Amino acid sequence: MDILSIILAASGGLILGGIISGAILQKFAKGKSKQIIKEAELEAEVIKKDKILQAKEKFLQLKEEHEKIINERNNKINDAEKKARQKEALISQKLDEITRKEKDSSVIRENLMRQIEIVNNKQAELEKFQKKQIEQLEIISGISADQAKTQLVEALKDEAKTASLAFIKEFQDEAKLTASKEAKKIIIQTIQRVATEHAVENSISNFHIENEEIKGRIIGREGRNIRTLEGATGVDINIDDTPDTIILSSFDPIRREIARLALHTLVSDGRIHPARIEEVVAKTKKQLEEEIIEVGKRTTIDLGIHGLHPELIRMIGRMKYRSSYGQNLLQHSRETANLCAIMATELGLNVKLAKRAGLLHDIGKVPDDEPEIPHAILGMKIAEKYNEKPEVCNAIGAHHDEIEMTSLISPVVQVCDAISGARPGARREVMDSYVQRLKDLENLAMGYGGVEKAFAIQAGRELRVIVESEKITDKQAEELSFQISTKIQSDMTYPGQVKVTVIRETRAVSYAK
Repeated sequence: MDILSIILAASGGLILGGIISGAILQKFAKGKSKQIIKEAELEAEVIKKDKILQAKEKFLQLKEEHEKIINERNNKINDAEKKARQKEALISQKLDEITRKEKDSSVIRENLMRQIEIVNNKQAELEKFQKKQIEQLEIISGISADQAKTQLVEALKDEAKTASLAFIKEFQDEAKLTASKEAKKIIIQTIQRVATEHAVENSISNFHIENEEIKGRIIGREGRNIRTLEGATGVDINIDDTPDTIILSSFDPIRREIARLALHTLVSDGRIHPARIEEVVAKTKKQLEEEIIEVGKRTTIDLGIHGLHPELIRMIGRMKYRSSYGQNLLQHSRETANLCAIMATELGLNVKLAKRAGLLHDIGKVPDDEPEIPHAILGMKIAEKYNEKPEVCNAIGAHHDEIEMTSLISPVVQVCDAISGARPGARREVMDSYVQRLKDLENLAMGYGGVEKAFAIQAGRELRVIVESEKITDKQAEELSFQISTKIQSDMTYPGQVKVTVIRETRAVSYAK
């Protein structure tokens, strides 16, 4: 067998094998596809049955819900019909009653008409009888009925007037007696509920030091430090009178407090020289001003008073460093405010307005520049300036009867001010007259041109006047000292003598940068 035959035989075998294998594969594929189709049909049948069951269940559920809704509606309709039948029966019953009442009322109406006719006939007969009686009385008395009526009315008027006057007098006497008792009761209760300490006359403050070395540093070389401190604060400083104590003397409590705080700062810091003293005094004045505002705020909060103008709050704080006949002005104003609140409560008045007016009633004593008008009028103008209510302004201005009272709060403030000031130990007039004399000394000096500051020290025995060096020469300073001393001799009354010291100081200041 040659190679060609072998190749052909091999090719034929391959072809025959491919045909046979293809036929086998085709038969296998047909069997597989039939099996898949059969499984799919079975699965579809199962799904179909499930869907049919679900549809039946859904249908039954919807049918049940629908029947439930229909039953509820039927029940409502039945209830409505039942109520309608009941209302219809009730209406029929009421109609029957109305019909019966109409029949009864027609009978009653007929009876009433007959009775009215009888009454009218009787009234006509009575009028005829009365007229006949009046005619007979007129014939007997000799006057007409109208004249008799007029005389009777006049007699009754006089009798009623006399009786009413007697009743009015009786009621007035009883009211006066009752009012007097009630007023005394209210005032006594008000006084009993307020208790404060007695006034203490004091124009000095003590500052304790640890040793003599500090005292020497405060005095400074040739007394420059202490002179600078006295000039800056306007306070008389006594060092040698009491061991380990520096006495600060001044009628003005604010000056004494500034000097005390400044000394405390200087001693704590250790640097004591004229420039430092002036710096500390200026800083202390600013700190004290802030403290004054804080005192005013704290006072208004304690008393429950709100809405005050900031300037009024500052003035209330300054009351702490003012006195009236030896009585601290802030303490007096707080006491008056509390008294006003108690009395206003008893009388049924506005407690907040009464307390506000009581606190502000002496605000006219606070300003440093005291004009020639009463402090009550000045306080009223200040209150009006800062938009206080008319009742409060009137109470401030009228508490010493300078103006007419126009509200019920005004007499309450006047009475409470008198209670606070007139109680035993509240005031001492000697202190106030002393302070006024020192103020008059300072104001007299400030009336001259070129005067920058004026301080009355040594209990009024020395007047220290600081002038502006640019406006006053040394020669004019001597003349000014003589003029002020002459003016004091002619215009003022004082014990002993007053030393007038005019201080003129020139400074040259420059800065190295």
